[in-house]
Amino acid sequence: MLIAVAATRPWELLPPAWDPWAPLAIEHKMTPVTGWKLTRLKDQPEQCLGVLQAAPEGAVDYLALEDYTPVASCPLTNVVRLQSTGVEFSSPFTVSCPWTVSWLMFERQQLQSLARTHLGSEVASIQHYGSFACRNIYNRERARRSEHATASAVDIAAFRTEDGQSVSVLKDWSNHSEQGKRRFLRETHAAACDYFGTVLGPDYNQPHENHFHLDTSTFGLCH
Repeated sequence: MLIAVAATRPWELLPPAWDPWAPLAIEHKMTPVTGWKLTRLKDQPEQCLGVLQAAPEGAVDYLALEDYTPVASCPLTNVVRLQSTGVEFSSPFTVSCPWTVSWLMFERQQLQSLARTHLGSEVASIQHYGSFACRNIYNRERARRSEHATASAVDIAAFRTEDGQSVSVLKDWSNHSEQGKRRFLRETHAAACDYFGTVLGPDYNQPHENHFHLDTSTFGLCH
């Protein structure tokens, strides 16, 4: 039987994370195929919401939103109102559904493990600077549109652990007196690059000295 399947439908022998035809799930490990599936969710709103609906109970609290235009030149499509995931956010925010899926995978597969390793406690809450902003990058008149203009980016400023530790991107990125916090931030930044198209932090430029910028673009920039 296995020989017949291998000969006629070889993809059915692949693990789901490597099977191009298997529906994406947040439990799937990150592979090149997983990354391709994440990218495709931008044009597949129903499939994207299906991934969230199939997430384990309690993994995500969100409200699916109809497409709308909060600002004339910045229509929003394929977005949700995100309340919480395994962590609490400093405030609810509107963000793209694909970003939410990427975040869930990153949080469950990398973020909490790194927190346990370097901080001895899991992340309980996150301070963010928001997602949607109808503007060009750096507000430059001739620049391209920012990923924030489609709510496909979130700026994360700080983390608080279950045991009360506060980890700030601004204060702890280069804090050699708190090596656990420093390593947590640097390894979190690096790990996020496997899940998001662009990841920017303090080493990129001065405007990012106080936060991590995570977006679902296809630029492949990790700095």
